[in-house]
Amino acid sequence: MTAFEKLCEIVAKLRAPGGCPWDREQTHESLLPALIEEAYEVTEAARAKNDAHFREELGDLLLLVVMHAEIAQESGRFDIDNVLQEISDKLVRRHPHVFGTSDARDSGAVLKQWEAIKREEKKADSHYLASLPKALPALMRAQKAQSKAALVNFDWTEVRDVIAKVEEEVREMKDAIASQDRGTIDEEIGDVLFAVVNLARKCKIDAESALQKATNKFMARFNRVEDELRRQGKRLGDVDLSEMDAIWNEIKQTPNAERPTPNAELF
Repeated sequence: MTAFEKLCEIVAKLRAPGGCPWDREQTHESLLPALIEEAYEVTEAARAKNDAHFREELGDLLLLVVMHAEIAQESGRFDIDNVLQEISDKLVRRHPHVFGTSDARDSGAVLKQWEAIKREEKKADSHYLASLPKALPALMRAQKAQSKAALVNFDWTEVRDVIAKVEEEVREMKDAIASQDRGTIDEEIGDVLFAVVNLARKCKIDAESALQKATNKFMARFNRVEDELRRQGKRLGDVDLSEMDAIWNEIKQTPNAERPTPNAELF
């Protein structure tokens, strides 16, 4: 028995009569929050380059995949073998440069080929961007939409053009704020965010990762402001912005200012 077969057998036993009451109560819907959470925990472990944690979180994610397949099998819809067969067939079908006669020679050509094959498979919906999941985080969905559009040549030629677009959207946002029209402000702030994501993509930067790093840096600095206030016998909320801002600016000028304090939880 392979390790994967053993996992499937354990999950089946947990779900069987006389198994675990909690596992038996689970449904596809009840497991979805855990599926999303585990995917983020895998991401965190990978970025931390912690192999033991990464291995553990991949296992947790795999468990949920097997659990979903087991639940589907119980109602006669599909089983884990169907899942494995379908992904295997898809990989072969979408890699004709490996398993067929296509001559795609670089990653750019491979991506265009992948999208062309995917469009052919999904032609029930004629819209090119229809395959983008609505449940994706907004930042990630924006960058994926832009990347897919770029594959069919809907893209700025130069980075300076994207910067000009960002500046244009910022001007429009300022006008919207001056108008005090909340609907327009909401729309224009969204346009600014979308334009900045496009700039990140054009610079070959993952917007999600860049924002995560910026948030981590902010949290690390803010933790140090809090530590300094404690050292002075003060507390957050009891001092005004100017005092905190002075400490913040001092921290920015010190070495390792962005390094988190030992107890800082950055995710």
